[in-house]
Amino acid sequence: MFTEQDVNFLNKKGISLEEIERQIENFKTGFPFLKLHSAAAVGNGIKTVSPQEESSFLNEWNNYCASNKTIIKFVPASGAASRMFKNLFEFLDASYDVPTSDFEKKFFDNIEKFAFYQDLDAACLRNDYKSIKELLANGNYKHVVANLLSTKGLNYGNLPKGLLKFHRYANGYSCTPVEEHLKEGAIYAKNSQGMVNIHFTVSPEHNLLFNQLIDDKKPVLENELSTHFEVNFSEQKPKTDTIAVDMNNEPFREENGELVFRPGGHGALIENLNDLSADIIFIKNIDNVVPDRLKQNEAKYKKILAGVLVEVQQKAFECLKLIDSGKYTHDELIEILEFVQQTLNIKNPEAKLLEDVELVLYLKKKLDRPFRVCGMVKNVGEPGGGPFFAQNPDGTISLQILESSQIDMNDDVSREMFEKGTHFNPVDLVCGVKDYRGHKLNLLNYVDKNTGFISIKSKGGKELKALELPGLWNGAMSDWNTIFVEVPIETFNPVKTVNDLLRDQHQA
Repeated sequence: MFTEQDVNFLNKKGISLEEIERQIENFKTGFPFLKLHSAAAVGNGIKTVSPQEESSFLNEWNNYCASNKTIIKFVPASGAASRMFKNLFEFLDASYDVPTSDFEKKFFDNIEKFAFYQDLDAACLRNDYKSIKELLANGNYKHVVANLLSTKGLNYGNLPKGLLKFHRYANGYSCTPVEEHLKEGAIYAKNSQGMVNIHFTVSPEHNLLFNQLIDDKKPVLENELSTHFEVNFSEQKPKTDTIAVDMNNEPFREENGELVFRPGGHGALIENLNDLSADIIFIKNIDNVVPDRLKQNEAKYKKILAGVLVEVQQKAFECLKLIDSGKYTHDELIEILEFVQQTLNIKNPEAKLLEDVELVLYLKKKLDRPFRVCGMVKNVGEPGGGPFFAQNPDGTISLQILESSQIDMNDDVSREMFEKGTHFNPVDLVCGVKDYRGHKLNLLNYVDKNTGFISIKSKGGKELKALELPGLWNGAMSDWNTIFVEVPIETFNPVKTVNDLLRDQHQA
């Protein structure tokens, strides 16, 4: 199936032949659905925080920040913004020339409210010698859109979201998501030395633009916020690309015979995350940012999540120290088991039947793992993975964030669980990635490789199958200790379409 040229190509990408053969087998067999136990809900896997607990967790986090610990804010930022402008691209290709759909009308009726308005106006004057108002008065709506999306204008149709102007402030300054993430990080991720570490994952073609933006804005923000920012970037590794196959599950090839590979999806970023050396890592999507007037409230809940993590992880560390000391009683082991079952929500009816030696091995395996605390918001129709209790390969039942593709919708019980789910995951995570000795855990050891996704794409007019690796907060973190905490919907403000920027929470 593979030539010597293929093998050399794979070697350059850092992908083994065994890995490619495993991926092709995945195409042939598909991925098994996860066996659901129940949907997580408040009182059943989702924790609510009382006002008294809020104060306790906030203090816990503030004390942690004052210690000599490493904190990193990790922001996946390589995704293109093209989907944000899907409706406007369709307008450019439409047979009509004036706004017709509700989306188009809303965009043009409110165009002055966008943070990029002044830049767009300058682009229109430069390319068409007319302002936006003049072009619209003459019915040249498509000229305005072309100046927004095309390379001759702002090129927003080809840039990543992180580089677009999202928010405009009263002083006329317009801010990108990258800048908003830095300002937000200064509120809840500052260490004892007054430093904020932020890591963005970017695509190779936009790396220079991100660096230029940071070089330009970082000194200003450091002076304004009395904070030092350590900003780093990484790119998705070539070895995380996945092979494409044709509809017969044979390797898909270019006309010159070269194998075709595709990016492995956000699950590939577990490699980037694994390269970071930190005690605690915040994870948040690039487009989920708010203007300054809303930052303190949003940051409050980040701190609460982090406080929950610190408290639970510290308890787990104490349990592990006791176990490793060998100076424990059977009753103490049962107390640790109750912590695993009740606080970490790991269900295993057989555990109490284990002899002490077997119970110790079981408890160590469950405790000595990465930890994550995930914010969960009430389901109001926004897209996102759902919180479930699911069965693991070892037979235990634990909390997982699942996408609909991982659930057997032909099974009435599973479908009902999914449809009646009360909450969803807004990608709001705080992660503990070191063991109690302070050693960094190898996050690649906790990935469930049987939880990928297969989709149908096309290239050169021919259909192909594409494989996405287990999602970053789905299968890539399948074997982590997981706690779900309810947070307000106000903390989730994604920008899926350009008109989302017209929402009140994105108007500074």
